[in-house]
Order: sequence, then C-alpha cells, then structure tokens
Amino acid sequence: MPATTSPEPALHAIRLEKRDHIAFITLARPQEGNPVDARLIAELADACEAIEPDPEVRVVLVSAGDAPHFCLGWDWRWLQADEGLDWGSLSRAFEPLAQLPRPVVCAVAGQCLSAGLELALACDVRICAEDARFALPETGLGLIPLAGGTQRLARAVGRSWASYLVLTGQEIGAREALGMGLVSSVVARGELMTRAEELCRSIARRGPIAVRYAKEAVQRGCEMPLEQALRYETDLTIILQTTHDRAEGVRAFLEKRPPHFTGT
Repeated sequence: MPATTSPEPALHAIRLEKRDHIAFITLARPQEGNPVDARLIAELADACEAIEPDPEVRVVLVSAGDAPHFCLGWDWRWLQADEGLDWGSLSRAFEPLAQLPRPVVCAVAGQCLSAGLELALACDVRICAEDARFALPETGLGLIPLAGGTQRLARAVGRSWASYLVLTGQEIGAREALGMGLVSSVVARGELMTRAEELCRSIARRGPIAVRYAKEAVQRGCEMPLEQALRYETDLTIILQTTHDRAEGVRAFLEKRPPHFTGT
C-alpha cells in the first residue's frame, strides 16, 4: 500500500499518515512538549474517525516521532483559562482512540506525564525507550487524573501499583514500568521507532478480523465475570469460522505457505 497522508481532516497538533496497513498518529508539537489541549483532543478524534472506515488500516501506531519527550501532559493554561470547560468531558478525551477496533500500539520516549500517560493508557500495547519516564502527578496539584488515568492504570498494572502511582505521584523509569506491566518492552532510544514499526507490521500480517476480535475479547472480557467472558470468546470464535480469512489460514497452514489475508 503506498504511503498516503490523509488530506482531511486538517491537522496541526498531530500528523496522520497511512502506510503498509499502519496508521501513524504522531504528536506534532515537540517544541511545546506536545501539550494536551482542546486542539489535540479534537484532532485525535478526527484522526480516529478518518481511520475507522479505512479497510487498509490494520493497526495504529501512536508516537511523538523523534521528539525528546512523548507528552508533558495537560496544557494547564488552557484548563485554567477556559471558563466554560466541561470538566466531565475530559474523562472521555481519549475514548475515540481507546474504542478503535484495531489494535493501537504506543511508542514512548522521554517524559510521559499526566495526560500523556493517560493517552498512552488508552492504547493496547505500549513499548518505550530506556529514557522514558512516567507519572500521574495530579494529586500534588489538588486534583486526580482527569482522563481515565485512575481506571485504565488499575486495569493495566493492578490496583496496588495504580494506587501507589496515583496517590504518591511518583515518577518511574522504563525498567520499573516494564516490571509492573505498564509497558511490554524497553528498547534503546535510537531503536524505538524501528522496533515499534516492526511490532505493528507483525500484527498487520495476522488475520485482521481475528486481530480485531481478539482485541474485543480482551477489552470487553475484562469487564465481565469470567463465565460470561468465556461465552463471549466462544461467540466470537464461532463468527470467525464463517470468514474467508479463517479458511485461508487453514489452507496456508496445510500448504506450508504464508497466508494471504483479505479481511473478509
């Protein structure tokens, strides 16, 4: 698939590029620390809306490219200046990303703080560079995390670690994040984007319907009692039996060749 850049929507806080079955969402204001403000939230929603109907996109990669830091968090000046701000809406700031049916990989380098960490938590898989630093410092400001941090962090690393990080605001490094399960791998800074793209290509080579259903099974199943979640997994498995991709996967295995999945 040739590289394309979505002409719509017009984006400034982020960049959207589609290449080789991967949609690249890149935070694009590194000189400001990639602040989370109304523009970034709106553009992220627009980017997700542009990705959703595109059958060529099989996986999404969120990063800050080669910027020194992934995201320093909220634009506090915006939050303080916007007298009409719906604070309740901030909890849904990253829902368009979290609800994408395709897998979303996040590559983090440098500081990933406050809303930056909440953005990363809205992704399915996180990898980071050795210099990555993570924190939710809001309690030190008399607040709690505003965009799902308390809930998604607990689901990612468990109640105990989430409580520790939220209550203390403690900043942790890459190896600590790996140990608690916040990230799946730690790589050298210069290798981060290469490794992230390799991971995305690996996912994109797999059956796209199966990958979407697998994400759905994990995501929704975690919110269900185990017995109900197992039934849900079975239901998705039964649906997959009717797809062309499932038949192609079996044929390719028997013929000892790579499968050619079409997403049908």
